[in-house]
Amino acid sequence: MPPDHAHSKHHAHHEGHRHDPLVHRFEHAKDWAQELDDPARDAWQKPAAVVDAMQIAPGMTVADVGAGTGYFEPYLARAVTATGQVMAVDVEPDMVRYLTERAQREQLSNVRAVLGQTDDPKLAAGSVDRVLIVDTWHHIPERVSYAQKLRAALRPGGRIYIVDFTGEAAHGPPPEHRVSPQSALDELTRAGLRAEQSKLELPEQYVIVATLPE
Repeated sequence: MPPDHAHSKHHAHHEGHRHDPLVHRFEHAKDWAQELDDPARDAWQKPAAVVDAMQIAPGMTVADVGAGTGYFEPYLARAVTATGQVMAVDVEPDMVRYLTERAQREQLSNVRAVLGQTDDPKLAAGSVDRVLIVDTWHHIPERVSYAQKLRAALRPGGRIYIVDFTGEAAHGPPPEHRVSPQSALDELTRAGLRAEQSKLELPEQYVIVATLPE
């Protein structure tokens, strides 16, 4: 999902209590690409550091849920190597088209675009080693049930990484739509996962790591 730079413009259309999911469509991928893939994003998103923290081994299968225009895909594709696979999941058909074309254009042969749903990432049971969800958790309406589907998709030893905006971040959605680290931890715990905040420090975001209970 996009990093919500434009969401503050839609504030009046998304009134609600804190932690309401931010319902905002991203139908036209090309219109978003210039913003989402802006090199200036690297300074606060720190994609290389995020992917490094995920401890991805060659041959793993990684799902990027809310992949948008594929900002993280080159980093993830390199991490899994040619023997692994990246599942780039998005709910917008035009994003999936764009992701498919980008993978072909950039010769990311190990990236496959997947059309998900707002209530289902469409990942097969026991099929992924890592799940990355960047700037997207606050968009999901029923986060506990969604996390249960993510849990079912994990292989033994698999991990879920949620990267989302702090309350003080300059980027991101309006404050009432932000999900606090504690709320994210609670939601993942209720879904039957073991969750903790990562030691990775980002300029405007927190990172939550969730694993299957032993």
